[in-house]
Amino acid sequence: MATDTLKSTTGASGASAVRRLLLDNGALTALIALVIAMSTLSGDFLTTDNLLNIGVQAAVTGILAFGVTFVIVSAGIDLSVGSVAALSATVLAWMATSEGVPVWIAVLLAVATGIACGLVNGVLISYGKLPPFIATLAMLSVGRGLSLVISQGSPIAFPSSVSHLGDTLGGWLPVPVLVMVVMGLITAVILGRTYIGRSMYAIGGNEEAARLSGLRVKKQKLAIYALSGLFAAAAGIVLASRLSSAQPQAAQGYELDAIAAVVIGGASLAGGTGKASGTLIGALILAVLRNGLNLLSVSAFWQQVVIGVVIALAVLLDTVRRKAGAAPLTAGASGGGDKGRQAATYVIAAVVAAAIVGAMSFLHTSSSASTTPKLGLSLSTLNNPFFVQIKAGAQEEAKKLGADLTVTDAQNDASQQANQLQNFTSSGIGSIIVNPVDSDAAGPAVRAANKADIPVVGVDRGVNKADTAALVASDNIAGGKLGAKAMAEKLGGKGKIVILQGLAGTSASRERGAGFAEGLKAYPGIEVVAQQPADFDRTKGLDVMTNLLQAHPDIQGVFAENDEMALGAIKALGSKAGTSVSVIGFDGTPDGLTAVKAGTLYASVAQQPKELGRIAVENALKAAEGKKVEKTVMVPVKVVTKENVAGFGG
Repeated sequence: MATDTLKSTTGASGASAVRRLLLDNGALTALIALVIAMSTLSGDFLTTDNLLNIGVQAAVTGILAFGVTFVIVSAGIDLSVGSVAALSATVLAWMATSEGVPVWIAVLLAVATGIACGLVNGVLISYGKLPPFIATLAMLSVGRGLSLVISQGSPIAFPSSVSHLGDTLGGWLPVPVLVMVVMGLITAVILGRTYIGRSMYAIGGNEEAARLSGLRVKKQKLAIYALSGLFAAAAGIVLASRLSSAQPQAAQGYELDAIAAVVIGGASLAGGTGKASGTLIGALILAVLRNGLNLLSVSAFWQQVVIGVVIALAVLLDTVRRKAGAAPLTAGASGGGDKGRQAATYVIAAVVAAAIVGAMSFLHTSSSASTTPKLGLSLSTLNNPFFVQIKAGAQEEAKKLGADLTVTDAQNDASQQANQLQNFTSSGIGSIIVNPVDSDAAGPAVRAANKADIPVVGVDRGVNKADTAALVASDNIAGGKLGAKAMAEKLGGKGKIVILQGLAGTSASRERGAGFAEGLKAYPGIEVVAQQPADFDRTKGLDVMTNLLQAHPDIQGVFAENDEMALGAIKALGSKAGTSVSVIGFDGTPDGLTAVKAGTLYASVAQQPKELGRIAVENALKAAEGKKVEKTVMVPVKVVTKENVAGFGG
């Protein structure tokens, strides 16, 4: 009987030890499980190039997250890091190019910009008594606005000497990964070996107790938010280096990824816990998820769902861990034995990961060959009917020609598109089709495809400073000129009009606007009384048009840089649309053509998006097979009005 009891106790103790190990290292366990799952599902996942891609794609989020770790450990929140990153990079590029400031001084000014934004957050929170959520939300808006003001909504070329941060060492080791590792080590030292690091844990654990124990909480918070701003500036510089340009709209939504990485890594939003290694693992989990889901051709919309579920599970795990009495994730608080066990855990994890890599590589070796041609299509967005039509045309042609087409959605994020193009390149795809968010920002990723001898076809927009086998496009500038001519003829050469601009920083908006402005020069009687961005969005088109009508109720025309904004303007105009006010859109989308038939939309400069997608796939397959393709394939644009809409094929 005594023997049975002893066995039972020993078994229970072993199960408890395993359970405690998993709870104490939940993020690491999740990362290993993800690697196993992705390795099993995709033979392209465990290639050397792809693993390096994951590191590069985790770098910007990781650097941002290290800065956010300081804030969350002290029970705060920072929603401004994405905007501060964009602002810092914009300041650097603007100073070094437009103002002629020496590059090293421009770098210092960019870093100072990040620190200044963090200090403003700290002052508002510590001395202004604003909740961290509100103070940093305000800075999110201010930072993004200033980056747009400085850049005038257009990307600014990044200095070549700084752009090397986006390159590789020895032709294989990515510099962004090295920067992330260095920033991670700095974070670990600050949290575990410095007075301010210990203060963060004290403030996060109990701010009032920290104050009563003699800590200068207000000054400590200033330093904490300044550190967050500093890390955001570093992340912005690395991101702009990868894209070879400072994008005013860069890093949108990255603050949420950074917070998610910290929470997934085991930190508590209640404060008092968190460490650099956990944050790094959290950033890697997000990068592995996105990379693997790209390789598996999972829709970008479902990717958001999956990542949201992972974040929720991470918070639940944190709750379970604390209830179970798992060891808190605090740097420098463990004894020598705990540190030894933690080091052993990481060594075991590394051995397990290496074994998995070897096993999966062996299993996929024999199944890597395929006779079906594989193509990748990266669209700037799928939240717009025009690009949905390009996708539909591409998929129909791929099915007809027997090709396997993977479609990704960059969500108007140039850095996300760069990641997607890198994923295509590392997976050994036959040919890539890209509809760039920005022609300059897509250049580095396309050049990487060039080095891998993968032909690239541009669709709707070209790629700058890179080699493309073909460009299948309509002429946006010519389309803008046609829109101006149609507007002038409709108004008899005289009248007041407003312009609804597209998303700031995108080449489509710049080119259509430039073409329209050039076309209007021939009609001096047409006066542009206002022009405002509505981001290619129907709802924003409605709101902006409603506001403009308050100041300019007597307008006779509206030119919108796409049909979606035009349809929003029509809603705002009500009975005026098609009667006293003529509205012209751009793209020739199904909804736009329906409005043309109804007479509420006077005209749409139609581009035949399905034809763009079809021809792009046709040329991509030819290029993949080594056949000759035309360098430029122009699909004609056409002004579609009520008189000719019935005969327009779309």
